[in-house]
Amino acid sequence: MTHRAVCLISGGLDSCVTAFLAKKEGYDELHAISFDYGQLHKQELSCAKKIARVVGAKNHVLFFVDLKRFGGSSLLDKTFAFPQDRKMSEIGKGKIPSTYVPARNTVFLSLALGYAEVLDADAIFLGAHAMDYSGYPDCRPEYLQAFQTMANLATRRGVEGRPILIKAPILNLTKAEIIKKGIELGVPFEYTWSCYQGKHKACGRCDSCLLRLKGFQEAGLEDPLSYEQYPNWYKKP
Repeated sequence: MTHRAVCLISGGLDSCVTAFLAKKEGYDELHAISFDYGQLHKQELSCAKKIARVVGAKNHVLFFVDLKRFGGSSLLDKTFAFPQDRKMSEIGKGKIPSTYVPARNTVFLSLALGYAEVLDADAIFLGAHAMDYSGYPDCRPEYLQAFQTMANLATRRGVEGRPILIKAPILNLTKAEIIKKGIELGVPFEYTWSCYQGKHKACGRCDSCLLRLKGFQEAGLEDPLSYEQYPNWYKKP
C-alpha cells in the first residue's frame, strides 16, 4: 500500500529536514511543492529543487502565487525596514517583525491541501518551528491544530473519516536539535538556504541567518554555507 505525502519545501533548513523525516516515517511517495510568491530571496527556490531531488520526491510543483500584489512584508517590498543585527534575546519577543508575510502559511497550506486531495495523499508535511521562530503567528501549535480542524471539515477525506494529517514534526525542537536530526538523516545542509537577503552568500545579519548560526553553534557543527559576515558571538566549532 502506497503512503503518499505532500511536502512543503521552501529550500530552507527546516523544510529540508522535515521532508527527510516524512521519508523516515514511511511515506514512500513524496510530492514536493514550493512557492514563488514574489519573495525577494528567490535563491531558496533553486535550493528547493535540489532538496526535492535528493529526498526522492516523485514530482516537484513550483506554484506561483503573487503575494507581492498585497505586499505588507519586508520579504516582498524593499521599502519596508528590514531587521538586521538583532540580539538573540530580541528575536521572537515582542512585536511581530516586518519579515512576517500576512497569512502566508494559510495560503500555502490551503493550496497544499487541494493538491493532497487530488493525489489522495495521507499527510501534508511542513517545517513550521515554534521554538526558535521569529515571532510568526502561523508557526504556533494552536494555529496548526486549528488548520487541522478546518481541513477535516473542508475535505472529502475528512468527511469520509480519512483526514489528511497536517504534520509538523520539528515544531517543538530547538534549531540545534533539528540540525542534529538532519545529520542523522543525511540531510545535505549545503543545499539549503535560510537567508532573507537572497545574495550569493548568506548575509549573517538577518533573523533567519542568526537563528541558523546559533543552531549550528549549539549543535557543535560548522554550517557549510558561506556568510558575508558573522555575528560577534559566533565561534566556529
